[in-house]
Amino acid sequence: MQFHFKIAEPEPNATGVPNTTNPHNALQPQQPAVLTESKDAQHEIKLQNIVATFSVDCELDLKTINSRTRNSEYTPKRFRGVIMRMHSPRCTALIFRTGKVICTGARNETEANIGSRKFARILQKLGFPVKFVDYKLQNIVATVDLRFPIRLENLNQVHGQFSSYEPEMFPGLIYRMVKPRIVLLIFVNGKIVFTGAKSRKDIMDCLEAISPILLSFRKT
Repeated sequence: MQFHFKIAEPEPNATGVPNTTNPHNALQPQQPAVLTESKDAQHEIKLQNIVATFSVDCELDLKTINSRTRNSEYTPKRFRGVIMRMHSPRCTALIFRTGKVICTGARNETEANIGSRKFARILQKLGFPVKFVDYKLQNIVATVDLRFPIRLENLNQVHGQFSSYEPEMFPGLIYRMVKPRIVLLIFVNGKIVFTGAKSRKDIMDCLEAISPILLSFRKT
C-alpha cells in the first residue's frame, strides 16, 4: 500500500532499517503490520490556521486604534493588545503598543499575507508612520485523516523518546517530530493534527516520515 498526499486549499514501507536522515525511522518496529489493500490511498492535508507575525516599525496608541476602528476591542486588564477582526480575508490581528502584530485565523499563506498587509494599511490610515517589515510565517496548523485506526499504546511504548500518551487527560498521543520540528496530535481513529510547521514542505516531509511508522501500528 502506498500513500499519496496532497494539500487541499481550504475553501473550501516500514522495513526496520534505520534511516540516518530521520531519527524517528530508527524506532520503527521490525515487523510492520500486514495490509490487505491493493489500491493506493490518497490523503488530503487540510490547512486549518496560519499564524504570521510582522512589525509596523513604530509605536502605537492602542486606545486611539480601538476608538477609531470597527471590529476591534481593547481591554488592557485582560489582554495588553488590541484585538482586531477582519471579514475578508477572515482573520484576527493582535496589535501591541510596540508595533508588533500577530495575524491568526487565515486558511492559507496568501490570506495570511493579504490580511497582514490590510491590518498594516488600517493602522497607516489612522496616521501612524507605518512600515510593513519582518513578516514571517510562525505556525501552520493542518489536519489529515489516514482512515485507519492506530494502536496508540503500542506506539507510545516503542516511540516513548518522542511521544507522550495520557488518555485520561487527553485522547490523543502527542508526538514530537525532530526533523522537521513539528508536533503531531495523533488520534486512535487515524486523524492527525500538525502544529508548529513553518511551511507546507514541513508538513509533507513530516507526514511522509510518520506514515510508515503509523502504518506499522495499525489496528487489524
